[in-house]
Amino acid sequence: MAPFLKVDFHCHTSYSPDSLNNLPDLLARARKRGLDRLVVTDHNRLDGALAAKELDPELVIMGEEILTDRGEILAAYVKEEIPRGLSPLKVIELLRAQGAFISVSHPFDPKRGWKEKDLAEIIDLVDALEIFNARCDRSEFNERAEYYAKQHGKGGTVGSDSHIPFEVGRAGIILPWFEDADGLKNVIHQGRVAASLAPAWVHLISGTTYQVRKRLFPWRRI
Repeated sequence: MAPFLKVDFHCHTSYSPDSLNNLPDLLARARKRGLDRLVVTDHNRLDGALAAKELDPELVIMGEEILTDRGEILAAYVKEEIPRGLSPLKVIELLRAQGAFISVSHPFDPKRGWKEKDLAEIIDLVDALEIFNARCDRSEFNERAEYYAKQHGKGGTVGSDSHIPFEVGRAGIILPWFEDADGLKNVIHQGRVAASLAPAWVHLISGTTYQVRKRLFPWRRI
């Protein structure tokens, strides 16, 4: 058993409408990049994570990125899909009931983050904040998240927020060995960030992917 694990906490597959990550290529790239665990967190759905887990059960942790009516919550060890559009408190309640590990996506990114008053309402109820998201435009957004997490005694998660294979594993965190959500909660404060920001052009690819799929397949769940 390795004493440490390199983990990417935030990754999308082609089950997300804005991602080009087909599962075999994504998982192969994650292994090549030296990841020991990859939390698959598709937007408001669990089927991509389930399919990835079947392909590589050792590597994949099932997760979900859930859009609440205030901001996005990032969860690991999810067993039952959480629908979008609920209040943050309700989402946290549903995740707690299934024993999930709860983080908060890119909390201080001005384009897709949280209002601080809304974040303050849930900070005591979550396990961590995402202190490094590789798709943030500026490093100061991550630095602010890390400072806020430390202020409130919370651990930090790190993720590539990968939507294309190039990105996966470019952002990760080195943690002591853990085997489940409870174990993760015990070690999350001991993480060491190993990450770099993604280039700006990755946003163009995922945005274009979303618009094309929406037009070609309007009946699919977005």
